[in-house]
Amino acid sequence: MRSRTVKRAFRYRFHPTAVQAAALSRTFGCVRKVYNLALAARSEAWGRGERVTYARTSAMLTQWKRTEELAFLADVSSVPLQQALRHVQSAFAAFWDKRARHPRFKSKKRSRATAEYTRSAFVLRGGQLTLAKMKDPLDVVWSRPLPEGAEPSTVTVSRDAAGRYFVSLLCEDVPAELSGGTRAVGIDVGITSLVTLSTGEKIGNPRHGRRERARLTRAQRELARKEKGSRNRFKARVKVARIHARVADRRRDALHQLSTRLVRDNQTLVIEDLPVRNMLGNHALARSVSDAGWAMLRSMLEYKCAWYGRELIVIDRWFPSTKLCSSCGRLADVLPLGVRRWTCGGCGTTHDRDVNAAVNLLAAGLAVAVCGDGVGPQRNSPEGRRSAKQKSRPVREGTLSS
Repeated sequence: MRSRTVKRAFRYRFHPTAVQAAALSRTFGCVRKVYNLALAARSEAWGRGERVTYARTSAMLTQWKRTEELAFLADVSSVPLQQALRHVQSAFAAFWDKRARHPRFKSKKRSRATAEYTRSAFVLRGGQLTLAKMKDPLDVVWSRPLPEGAEPSTVTVSRDAAGRYFVSLLCEDVPAELSGGTRAVGIDVGITSLVTLSTGEKIGNPRHGRRERARLTRAQRELARKEKGSRNRFKARVKVARIHARVADRRRDALHQLSTRLVRDNQTLVIEDLPVRNMLGNHALARSVSDAGWAMLRSMLEYKCAWYGRELIVIDRWFPSTKLCSSCGRLADVLPLGVRRWTCGGCGTTHDRDVNAAVNLLAAGLAVAVCGDGVGPQRNSPEGRRSAKQKSRPVREGTLSS
C-alpha cells in the first residue's frame, strides 16, 4: 500500500543574535497582545449573543494599530498578528462545536511564546531562513534534511521556558513505505512496564522524571528563596525550566523510538482508550502517569499509523481486559491494582496481569476488525463463556464493555 502525501512539521533549534532575539521578543509580545484583544472582543460579543468573524477582528487590528496606545503593533510583521486572529477563530470554532472549552487568555509567564509566518513572510533559499523584517538569516541547526523539493507552507518560531529557540517548518511529504509488518499486537500500557505486548514482551518504564527528581527539588528550593523580580530569581527559574526541558526531551525521544518500532513491526495495533485526564486527578498516581507519557504515546501511534498505512484499533475503556481470563473467558470479581499475578477460578490458569490484558486487547481488536465496532458486552454466562453481539459501526474504535 503506497503512503499518501501528508503534512509534517520539521522542528529545528536555532541561535538568534541579540538583535534577532529582541525582534522576536517584540513579535511574541505583539502576537500575545493581539490574541488577547481579539479574544476579549469576541468574548464580550458572545456574552451579548453575537458572533464576531475573523474579517471583523482583522478590521479591528487595523484600528488598533492607528491608536497611540497600540501603535507598537506596526513595528512587527503583520503576518504573525493575522495568524493570531486565525487561531482565535479556530479556538472559537472548536468551542461552538463543543470540541473544546472556551478559549483562555494567554499569560506572559505561562504561555508558550510563538509566532507563525506564512509564505509571504519568510524566505528559505540555499539552506538559509530569513523572516520578515529581519536583515540576516537565522542560525538554524539543520539536524536533519527537509524532504527533497519541499516548500514549507508555514514557519512557526517559538521560545520555550528554558530560553531555547525553535523553528518548525510545515511541509508536504510522502513517508517512506514500510516493509513487512504483517502481525497484529495488543498493547497494554502501565507504570512498572511502560508497554506490555500480547507477545509477552515487556518494555520497561525509563521514569525520566524520577531520575531528575532530586535535582529538580533542589532547583525549586533555590527558586523559592530568591527575591521576586530579582535577576537571581530569573536565573533560578531558567535553571528549573532547563531540568523540565531535559526530562521532556528524553521522554519524547524514548516514545518516538518505541512508537516507530511498534508501527514498523506490526500491521494492526490494538490499544485501550484510557482516561488519562481522570487518572491525573488521583494524587497517588498522577506523577507516575504524567512521567510515563501515555497520552503522548497514543498520539504518536495515531499519526504514525495514518502516515504508514497501519491500522490502529482503540478499545473502549470499560472493556475488562485485566479481569477477563484470556483462556476461558471467565470474569474475575475483584482484582486490586497491587495483584500482578492471579489465577483464574474457572480454568485454573495463572496469568501475568499485564500480559493477560494485552492478549485480551488483541482478541477484542481482531473481533472489531472482523465484525465491526461494538463487539460486546462481555459478561459471565453460567457456563463461564463469553457472549457477543455485533453492531454496524466504523472499525477503527471498539466499544467492548463489561
